[in-house]
Amino acid sequence: MLSLNYLRENPEQVRAALARKKFDCDLDSFYRLDEERRACIARSEAARAEQKNANVEMAAMEKGSPEFMEKVKAMKALAGEVKGLEAQTREVEASWKESYLSIPNLPDTSAPSGDNEADNQVADTWGDCAAVEVNALPHWDIPWFSKLVDFERGTKVTGAGFPFYVGDMSRLVRALIQFFLDEADKNGYEEVTAPLLVNGDSARATGQLPDKEGQMYFVTGDELYLIPTAEVPVTNFIRDEILSLNDLPLKRVGYTPCFRREAGSWGKDVRGLNRLHQFDKVELVQWVEPNKSMDALEELRGHAEAILQKLNLPYRTLLMCTGDMGFPHAKQYDLEVWAGGQKRWLEVSSCSCFTDFQARRAAIRYRDADGKASPVHTLNGSGLAVPRVLAAILENYYQPDGRVKVPEVLQHWFNKEYLEG
Repeated sequence: MLSLNYLRENPEQVRAALARKKFDCDLDSFYRLDEERRACIARSEAARAEQKNANVEMAAMEKGSPEFMEKVKAMKALAGEVKGLEAQTREVEASWKESYLSIPNLPDTSAPSGDNEADNQVADTWGDCAAVEVNALPHWDIPWFSKLVDFERGTKVTGAGFPFYVGDMSRLVRALIQFFLDEADKNGYEEVTAPLLVNGDSARATGQLPDKEGQMYFVTGDELYLIPTAEVPVTNFIRDEILSLNDLPLKRVGYTPCFRREAGSWGKDVRGLNRLHQFDKVELVQWVEPNKSMDALEELRGHAEAILQKLNLPYRTLLMCTGDMGFPHAKQYDLEVWAGGQKRWLEVSSCSCFTDFQARRAAIRYRDADGKASPVHTLNGSGLAVPRVLAAILENYYQPDGRVKVPEVLQHWFNKEYLEG
């Protein structure tokens, strides 16, 4: 969440910044509720103070005297008033909190202004796209693809978007995950194995709630959410905690299956491995000092890009414009790999700085050199998401004899040079 003092003291700057982000946010309701909340709190505190003073006065009176009995009568009325004011305050407080949590993060001044994805800027490109198109096929057209990635049986068992990986394809998925984790370890990230279910407080802390509620699977009865990304449990690992300055920067990496209800119309955007409801992803998370977060974002982006380079997969890095940025993001890069068979870019990572937005929601602070506790800055990025990386490997490494050459960096875990049906 945003600093409450900043919201109150800089309403026009907040409106201007959110206008850049193109989010539909009712700031007028928030400011109205904020005034109403403060007024309710003031009235409640005044009534409680009057109640306290009356108790002091009664203590000095003779019990049973006319003055005492009159005061008892007045105290009963005052107690009812206090109870009513407290109930009103709780009601307004709940509406105020809901409104407060619905305000997105403000974009960093270095994020380019824009309306939608057409206004994103290409920050970098790497690799030769034309070179990987020579033998490439869309991965779903590889003759043996449906044997090793079984969508039909996945649909039978669960539903659309939940495939089985079979045999050597399962081994290749495992090799990718291990490669991603080992690269993160080399870059100083400590691995954690995280829960796949989180409570509402955790989802609100990272900004998935209320923004992405409709895209998350909810377990009724237990009131838990299946995670859409390891970002949620890993970031919440230190929710409601205070770190020391010596703890920073803190880097963690987690591999998890991820679950998303998102859906799209039929076509290349959602065909094959392009979009799934369950998929594997390795997530990089950092907690840093506020004055170092933008440098940390560049470092994080570099960690994700290096993986694609070692896989020899052409990619481009997009600096996201304000109109195409997520709810909690202050600055965001998306990495897109070139799929030579489809001849299109596929997003495989989003590397983001959230400034203190998540830390305020999660109450994650650190003590600076003067001992003052302040919110940290949080960052995360996919390092990487498996399905689209796998799709790019299948397409770009497809051979004329119908086999797929396994990238050299993966052969250590795959134990074969080629994947074949």
